[in-house]
Amino acid sequence: MSFSFKDLDLKAMSVEDLEHLALNLRERIIDVVSKNGGHLSSNLGVVELSIGMHYVFDAKKDPFIFDVSHQSYPHKLLSGKEDIFHTLRQFNGLSGYTKPNEGDYFVAGHSSTSISLAVGACKAIALKNEDRIPIALIGDGALSAGMAYEALNELGDSKFPCVIILNDNEMSISKPIGAISKYLSQAMATQFYQRFKKRVVKMLDVLPEGATYMAKRFEESFKLITPGLFFEELGLEYIGPIDGHNLSEVISALKQAKAMQKPCVIHAQTIKGKGYALAEGKHAKWHGVGAFDVDSGESLKKSDVKKSATEIFSNTLFDLAQKYENIVGVTAAMPSGTGLEKLIETYPNRFWDVAIAEQHAVTSMAAMAKEGFKPFIAIYSTFLQRAYDQVIHDCAIMNLNVVFAMDRAGIVGEDGETHQGVFDVSFLAPLPNLTLLAPRDEAMMQEIMEYAYFHEGPIAFRYPRGSFILDDEFHPCKIEFAKAQWLVKNGSKVAFLGYGQGVGKAWQVLEKLQNDGKNVNLIDLIFAKPLDETLLKELAKISQIWFVFSENAKIGGVGSLLQNFVQTNDLNIKIISFEYQDKFIEHGKTSEVEKSLELDVQSLLNKVKTYF
Repeated sequence: MSFSFKDLDLKAMSVEDLEHLALNLRERIIDVVSKNGGHLSSNLGVVELSIGMHYVFDAKKDPFIFDVSHQSYPHKLLSGKEDIFHTLRQFNGLSGYTKPNEGDYFVAGHSSTSISLAVGACKAIALKNEDRIPIALIGDGALSAGMAYEALNELGDSKFPCVIILNDNEMSISKPIGAISKYLSQAMATQFYQRFKKRVVKMLDVLPEGATYMAKRFEESFKLITPGLFFEELGLEYIGPIDGHNLSEVISALKQAKAMQKPCVIHAQTIKGKGYALAEGKHAKWHGVGAFDVDSGESLKKSDVKKSATEIFSNTLFDLAQKYENIVGVTAAMPSGTGLEKLIETYPNRFWDVAIAEQHAVTSMAAMAKEGFKPFIAIYSTFLQRAYDQVIHDCAIMNLNVVFAMDRAGIVGEDGETHQGVFDVSFLAPLPNLTLLAPRDEAMMQEIMEYAYFHEGPIAFRYPRGSFILDDEFHPCKIEFAKAQWLVKNGSKVAFLGYGQGVGKAWQVLEKLQNDGKNVNLIDLIFAKPLDETLLKELAKISQIWFVFSENAKIGGVGSLLQNFVQTNDLNIKIISFEYQDKFIEHGKTSEVEKSLELDVQSLLNKVKTYF
């Protein structure tokens, strides 16, 4: 049976028809993701849960809240997005995450926010005296973050009607870490427990007082070996574990939870990648994929002969860890994404994955720095936002020797607004004691990482997703504190000042200008904080027009830092920054996004030419 997902009346469908619907949803998701890339295994694993949500609740009325929203594709198809689903993650197409302007309840791209959102929605619904129930779908990996427990703590006390579906697949992006995940995954399949609990309740109604006391104590003791104990002690009802791929069980559990009119956790055990054999189970590579061949599972993307910046970081840190035994490192649930996987496997006592817990990652490494170790905190630029207070309070104030290795700086492409790494310069530059720098290519990455090991105080360096633009066009310099490098020097009134990957973009524009017989000076700032004041003052005597190339937000970015320097030193310099304007950057291929922002090479060239 083939379905159109548009205008389906799920509530009128039989379980058999719903099972056919599940097959069709999986086929559609596999087809589109194999062409566009996206989050595959996480979405395949929640098809039945998504059908159950739409069957029991009303998505137009009840808040459907998806944690991270890596698992929102079935919901998109079931809520009227079938006609545009083929545009998934494409520029000006359907987002790969939830977005209110696409009809979703809330934006999501970072982990562990769903239960807090549900609590807020509960309060609003109560104040408005409305008949609505929030439903939050959260994975077991997301329960490693403290924010989820802060919300559970309040929800258990407030007793607002709310349904939390705990999607337990024993996987987040990589294998989830920590006692909570182990507790869930090792717990007994408690269909037996649910039957037992019901029988005890019936017994309590008819037994005499003494026997009732003993039966109650026996039930409480029995709960010690079940996953429901934790949630019930917090004041939440608990159902499960259920088979998250059995539609009858899913629908029955959701109906039961809805009828309770209390906060309730439904513990659903699922298989990540369900329905696509190559992706089923504990295969982190199928979480987020590029275009691939459905039959073989092979990537359709041409292999890049150039190393990625992440690979360079990983290899360099591995070499440094062998050389310096006090180097330690941490990642927050992204061992493969940050390149720390090999180090964790080789040095399990020195490198750790602490799960989705960025705040804990930073503060725990601060203590290690105090004890004489040299921590490298490998983290995406967008995720360091989650640990901002810890950077200030636990690292910068005490001037501790912590290294922040910020991956995915700049535009990251199809993941969109929640993942673009465009704010780190702006939010880190104001912090006393913190040093900021960035490599332009592989050789400079190696130099910067060696320098970072010996640097006194907290230091952060940023690098892009994918490869550096530059190869070995310029000889690397030995890194010295607050020293820039003059790469191209002539008498031009125009200078290009690049930071990190911005140096490569500046070089691309410069080469085209040279073809037109125009010359400019080229500076690699290397350090955004502190700036090389001596070199900049020398440059000001030659060039009075400075173009800034940096993949950061313009407000508080490198251009702002240079403008402050110029004003402080009363220099007559015109600064034009090619950083990002004051808006969140949409999803799409990086080249298309840059063109839309007029930050592609040709657009930049056209802007620069007007000053000659």
